[in-house]
Amino acid sequence: MPITPTEKIWFNGELIPWDEARIHILTHSLHYGMGVFEGIRAYATEDGPGVFRLTDHMRRFQQSAQILMMDLPYSVDQMVQAVKDTVRSTGLDSCYVRPIAYYGYGEMGLNTLPCEVDVAVACWPWGAYLGDDALTSGVRMKISSWTRHDHNTMPPAAKTTGNYVNSSLAKVEALKAGYDEAILLNGAGMVSECTGENIFVARHGKLLTPPLSAGALEGITQSSVMTIARDLGFEVTLGELSRSDLYVAEEMFVCGTAAEVSSVRSVDDREIPAPGPMTLAIGEEYHRAVRGEVDRYKDWVEHA
Repeated sequence: MPITPTEKIWFNGELIPWDEARIHILTHSLHYGMGVFEGIRAYATEDGPGVFRLTDHMRRFQQSAQILMMDLPYSVDQMVQAVKDTVRSTGLDSCYVRPIAYYGYGEMGLNTLPCEVDVAVACWPWGAYLGDDALTSGVRMKISSWTRHDHNTMPPAAKTTGNYVNSSLAKVEALKAGYDEAILLNGAGMVSECTGENIFVARHGKLLTPPLSAGALEGITQSSVMTIARDLGFEVTLGELSRSDLYVAEEMFVCGTAAEVSSVRSVDDREIPAPGPMTLAIGEEYHRAVRGEVDRYKDWVEHA
């Protein structure tokens, strides 16, 4: 999706003009993919822009950096404030938020220990990643020929820039084949996740989502959905899924910050009822929750 510029970007502790947020061609992370990032949404609420589960995102940001042995120059609380300041500077009621930390200019080579860490936060308007009607109309999925990397190859528990080469290859393959999104299997042939979303499948009346051991990212939207599902009276658990489980799913949806809650209407051209009743109920409650309209989830929304 094209980026719509906003007025400011937060960079290393200060808000600077959008067009001045530049890096050198020899920036370390551009060459070696050693960076961490988050995807966050701010939604329009009665009290102004509300950032959904902001502190949880910033904790994961810090944990991703810790896995890479990257020393962030800002604390979780400082990053939370940086996001709020950036969102406020845009003047937007709602926006997508992208914090990123990376090794900057000054050192080259695989040794990151002497490298300086740069940190930035950008915000811009961004619509539904899989389409405005993805919840109600559903999307078409393809099992990718690319395998999700193993825990001892690349750390899937960290939201690192380099990890997303794997996702990008799978996404483009699916799009060129006429599908909306790709599903990645792990080295054992079990379902891991999509290129940027966690997966939920209904089998025998209960919802299952792959565990971290399958190579899935510990999704913040995923945990929100699990809470909402249980509060609505649905049984939901972590569990391994084969591709055949997807083909015979009673219903299926994917979720993530960008995609929110999107139903799946087919996998490898096997039709799936979409949206299923659980999917629709969870999706509608999720959309109310992110806008601060559900009292029990009020603490998930932090106002800029």
